[in-house]
Amino acid sequence: MRHFPSADELRDLLARNDSETIRRALDEFHPRDAAEAFEDLEDDEIWAVLRRVDIADAAAAFGHLALERQARLIEGRNPTEAAQIAGEMAADDRTDLIQALDDSDRELLLAKLSHETRAETERLSTYAEDSVGSVMSTEYAALPIRMTVGEAIDLLRLEAPNKESIYSIYVINEQNELAGQVSLKDLVLANPQENIADMMETEVVSVRADAPRTEAARLVKEYDFLAIPAVDDRNRLVGMVTVDDVLDVEETEATMDFHRMAPVGALKGGMREAAMTTLYRARVPWLLVLVFMNIFSGAGIAYFEDTIEAMVALVFFLPLLIDSGGNAGSQSATLMVRALATGDVRMQDWWRLIRKEVLVALMLGLSMALAVMLIASFRAPEVLVPVGLTMVATVMFGCLIGISLPFIFTKLKMDPATASGPLITSLADIGGVLIYFSIATWWLGDAIREAAEAAAI
Repeated sequence: MRHFPSADELRDLLARNDSETIRRALDEFHPRDAAEAFEDLEDDEIWAVLRRVDIADAAAAFGHLALERQARLIEGRNPTEAAQIAGEMAADDRTDLIQALDDSDRELLLAKLSHETRAETERLSTYAEDSVGSVMSTEYAALPIRMTVGEAIDLLRLEAPNKESIYSIYVINEQNELAGQVSLKDLVLANPQENIADMMETEVVSVRADAPRTEAARLVKEYDFLAIPAVDDRNRLVGMVTVDDVLDVEETEATMDFHRMAPVGALKGGMREAAMTTLYRARVPWLLVLVFMNIFSGAGIAYFEDTIEAMVALVFFLPLLIDSGGNAGSQSATLMVRALATGDVRMQDWWRLIRKEVLVALMLGLSMALAVMLIASFRAPEVLVPVGLTMVATVMFGCLIGISLPFIFTKLKMDPATASGPLITSLADIGGVLIYFSIATWWLGDAIREAAEAAAI
């Protein structure tokens, strides 16, 4: 077999009751290949496949399905059968599944797990959703500090099949505190009679289990780790975060940032599995907020009604000018949000970056003003100057809003990504309308008064 069976091929194998081919396929191919084929199967068909294979292969394939699909497969099913699958899953994946279930299904599943597995799952469930503890694995390799290299290798040989990774091996003392770290390579090359305490690395970079999960991702990337140990407030080893966990964290955080920049409310899972009501609830609150914010733009236009009546040509340039301010602001906000997220910029850099942004915004505004004044010279020469001045002012206003709000949101302990996208655009729209017609009223004052007097006559 050169490829994992497709959904249709799996249906055919089920129809022919060819359990051996199904079992061999899940044994030979990566579980992700199986999960990809499962996406096009009905729930009952997935269970029919899982029942025909070894429980470890079934759990591995099940664990690669989207979390929402996992929960749907568990809901209303035989809790004993579901517990067999969940019990073989990685501890962090099992905890995510448990938390995704409703209360009744959660209690039924927990009741069927072994006492040790249930205790481990409940302990991991106590960590906040965005903490290191929510993504760490408890299947790490640890060695007692009072052990020789030969004894350590014998112990690892027994425990390795049940560990997620043994490339980085942690050393603990009698209080289970993290005392050091050794690599598998160093153990293999060392004298079997040498003590672990004499060869271990004592300066170990670790992360608190209650710290934000982004902190673990940052450390893994900065130090090029395959894994990083997680400790509690007493430096006791409680888990590890592996590089694949970091990739999941990065994907989750990036998705959340994109949603906030849209802005869209919290949306767990992908659009494929999300119901229409879920998508509606995630999007409508912000849209309604922005509707009411944009009322201020309309109020600004209404306030300058006399100016518009006196110089109708101003309306032609209105969308162009306020959109330019919003676009420039969104650019600034996007650059700043990313810089804050990666640690390239910190709060103390605020004033220096503001000064730099003023100069950049001025250059951008002048360049865009030349372009719009060229258009105005053909379309409406009488408004050429206010259009040019407004372009400079609105671009600078949008850029300053765009670069300042992420700092303000960070200072308020809020996600800076919330300050992006439509929020910036709406604020730039309101400011742009007021700036445009204020400048136009000031520059075209005599023409406006003459038009008003003529209309009164």
